[in-house]
Parts: sequence; structure tokens; C-alpha cells
Amino acid sequence: MPVVRGRSLRVLFDAPTIAARNVDMAREIAGAGYLDLLVVSILKGSFVFAADLIRALHIAGLAPEVEFLTLSSYGTGTESSGEVRVVRDIESDVRGRDVLLVDDILESGRTLAYSRELMLERGARRVGIAVLLEKPGKRARTVDADHIGFTCPDLFVVGYGMDAAHAFRELPFVGVVES
Repeated sequence: MPVVRGRSLRVLFDAPTIAARNVDMAREIAGAGYLDLLVVSILKGSFVFAADLIRALHIAGLAPEVEFLTLSSYGTGTESSGEVRVVRDIESDVRGRDVLLVDDILESGRTLAYSRELMLERGARRVGIAVLLEKPGKRARTVDADHIGFTCPDLFVVGYGMDAAHAFRELPFVGVVES
């Protein structure tokens, strides 16, 4: 069990397993018929996953444009406040384009439902969702991901871009703080 910042972490998904799943997801996405694709990474938690997935998409034969949308519903806590707000918006026009939202985790669904609605309101032709992790049974909003890396137990996870009060984002795996 790795120890980071004096805290024991239990690894749920290790780096090689995540890397292999990213390649498989990229193939799925490449075969899904997206046209004029714009990948929108929802920051901050998805940045590591999005970077790896975008490189895997290139290998799978896609050349998407990439944007970043910063939303917040957590602040520094470990539970969503329930209110989503745009901290930094994308610059690209999505009108008539296919958009793939990339996020770290689908849990309550609030952030992804908000993002999908925002892109559709702006005229996106199609909005898909790719998530590294999905926690079933936690939805506050009805939204489904089109591309899912892993089903995750109902635990607060860190690593691979995900944090606890801005710590642990740098870890190459997804884990649970045990102590």
C-alpha cells in the first residue's frame, strides 16, 4: 500500500490498467461516428485522463480539437454543493459540431448534465460523454456516459488528476485514502 503525504492509499486502478482502458476507449470513440470532433475536458479533475485519452484518440486515427471547461460544484470539500458554476468557459464555437465531454467521474451527474445542456443550447450537433469512472446509484440528475472507463465503488477516490483539497492529483493511479 503506497504512502503519500503520510497517508496510506489503497490502489483501485493501477497505471497499466488505466492505460490499457484508455486505448480501448479511444477505439470505441473512433468507431462511434463523431464528426468534426471537439473534445472538451472538464477541469480540473479530468486533465490527466483527458491528456492520455486524446493521445490514444490520435493513435486510433482521430484528430480532435481540444478545449477546456472549468466548472465547480465541490470547492475544497469532498461532497458536491449541488450548484454548478462556470469558472472558465471554452472559446470555440460548438454550433453544428460533435462534442465529446471528458470528465474524471460521473457521480451525481450535475456537472455533466449541466455541461451537456450548455453545449446543446449553444448548437452542438451531438454531445457525447466519456468518463474515467462511473459511480452507479449516485445520480441526482439523469445523465448517462457514452464511454466509461471503469465502474467505481462508492468511495472517495484520488489520483490520476482527482484530488482531496488539491492534493494527490499527481498520482499515476486511482486510489482511496485509507488513513
